[in-house]
Amino acid sequence: MLKGKSAIVTGSTSGIGLGIATAFAAQGANVMLNGFGDADRIETLRYGLERDHGVAVRHSAADMGDPSAIRAMADDARQAFGRVDIIVNNAGIQHVAPVESFPAERWDAILAINLSAAFHLIQAVVPEMKARGWGRIINVASAHGLAASPFKSAYVAAKHGVIGLSKTVALELAEHGITSNTICPGYVLTPLVEKQIADQARAHGIPPENVVRDVMLVHQARKEFVRVEELAALAVFLASDAGASMTAAALAMDGGWTQH
Repeated sequence: MLKGKSAIVTGSTSGIGLGIATAFAAQGANVMLNGFGDADRIETLRYGLERDHGVAVRHSAADMGDPSAIRAMADDARQAFGRVDIIVNNAGIQHVAPVESFPAERWDAILAINLSAAFHLIQAVVPEMKARGWGRIINVASAHGLAASPFKSAYVAAKHGVIGLSKTVALELAEHGITSNTICPGYVLTPLVEKQIADQARAHGIPPENVVRDVMLVHQARKEFVRVEELAALAVFLASDAGASMTAAALAMDGGWTQH
């Protein structure tokens, strides 16, 4: 479905990003992985995707809080693959604290990595997408881009901003064969969410298992975490020709959480 295309997926050495990168490779796309972690483990991931799917896979350790590193990553992908057709802005960090004691440096870091990084990567690849008359921009926000929760002021603000950015870009680029959409996952059991469980447990003074049952999923119609594979399948659709008329959408895959 994506044979001959090339993609950058940020925050893709684990969790949702890795699931999307794996699904893209399985569909024939070359992939630039991005993220931190143990170098040997990342090389095993990279090589495994190449071997299993017969595509080119590279890795960039670009810091998503550094605009120049983001632009350099886009250049590296062009050099490696010859083009960038698809980007997935997925990198994200989280911090949970009451607004009156929320550390200012954590606010700045969350907005830089969760929101501004998406702008910088979009800006870096849009000219070539416009020149070819085809491109796919997929932004991974959150159900918290559609609804708020206490103690997550920076994360909620950033994810609402991602949706607004995505919609604006969609309107600007619609006549150039480029789509821009946002996926809004509910709770997925990724390393980020595992950390949130621990943070929420401390904030509420309750055991971690109670956070899952009584905080995270209490208002969710389907009492299960969203699976990475489900989100990856949606990303593949949005990146394909079948998704050509889907643009400016904020798509909740949250088990009904945002309807509470």
